[in-house]
Amino acid sequence: MAAPFPEQKAADVMHIAASTSSDLLTMGIPVAEKALRTVGVYVGLVVLLRLGGKRDLAQLNSFDLVVLLLLSNDVQNAIIGNDNSLSGGLLGATVLVAVNGVVVRLARRSKAAVTLFEGTSTVIVRDGQVDDKALHHLGMRREDVIAAVRRQGANKLDEVEVASIEAGGSVVVKLRPDQEIVKLADLAPLERRLELIAQAVGAQA
Repeated sequence: MAAPFPEQKAADVMHIAASTSSDLLTMGIPVAEKALRTVGVYVGLVVLLRLGGKRDLAQLNSFDLVVLLLLSNDVQNAIIGNDNSLSGGLLGATVLVAVNGVVVRLARRSKAAVTLFEGTSTVIVRDGQVDDKALHHLGMRREDVIAAVRRQGANKLDEVEVASIEAGGSVVVKLRPDQEIVKLADLAPLERRLELIAQAVGAQA
């Protein structure tokens, strides 16, 4: 079988390159629709996560992690629609980053807006005692709290002075003063003072 002419090979390469460029750069839906889809999903997720509470953001157990993973996969089609192009993906990412930046900056100007969008921290342990009412409101289990405080350095609840779950879902634990771990940086000033005392005693001897 005769080999294709060089002109035919070049034409095939050009055709493949043109087809690939079209698939990458040509959006399957209008730009306005892409932007509206992205903004709509952003707003919907903010509302859902706000209603779902801080526990979902904290991912304290495998169920919360599964929900977030499925949620991200579920809204993917709502954003891309019939568009799988590179330019469409970059446009959606740009719109998401821009909208989030605007919302964050506007919210920071008002304490009420921060509370509305992010919520407030909730104390779940005080003086070693779990606040069962707060746990019920957050939909958390006692086992989740114990696991969270252990990850923060406490071996048991009795060592905790205050533990709270922040608006972003992170668990912050403050240990009792007698249970706090001494760091090397904390010992440095004491070591320096002991050295000065030793030098003064040596000079007087």
